[in-house]
Amino acid sequence: MAGRPREFDRNQALRQALELFWARGFETTSMADLVAALGIASARIYAAFGSKEALFREAIELYESHEGGFADRALAEEPSARAAIARLLEEAVQLYTRPGQPLGCMVVSSAVNCSSDNDGVRQWLAEHRLARTASIVQRLQAAVQSGELAGHGDATSLGDYYSTVLHGLSVQARDGASAEQLRKVVALAMGVLDTACNVTPD
Repeated sequence: MAGRPREFDRNQALRQALELFWARGFETTSMADLVAALGIASARIYAAFGSKEALFREAIELYESHEGGFADRALAEEPSARAAIARLLEEAVQLYTRPGQPLGCMVVSSAVNCSSDNDGVRQWLAEHRLARTASIVQRLQAAVQSGELAGHGDATSLGDYYSTVLHGLSVQARDGASAEQLRKVVALAMGVLDTACNVTPD
């Protein structure tokens, strides 16, 4: 008589899937890859998560509520827009270049090379990136209203700029740029905000 299938920790399996998707992206991660990484049969993966896409979407939500939540925390917790943007970019550098861990942003890197068969996933990831841009714009608009960015009415373009920098840091990190290199980019980017805020850097 065959033994019962071994129990598995769903949360642990989700974390393992997250790491794999983060490293390889959605489309290039096969079900065979997931079976090997999670150590359970494909039938049990389907039973626990529904499908590869459903597992991926859940992994993205986990990422955004943990490691990838740094941006939301910076924008919400810092008292000024400048401090929020500086923290956001610094924590991006730290996360995207961790030794021994997947490089870059999971949401940015997972969208690379999605075929038309996976347009739904590609569009869903694009919506996540657009929501990040909107959150940065909203924080800068609040800074205009509070007087921190007095005289700089184009918070939308400024937010688009910092979103571009943020996503660019991810791409550069995936290509092997070091934390030191990326911090030099951040320093240049912060100069733009210092000019808008009429701040003299320390």
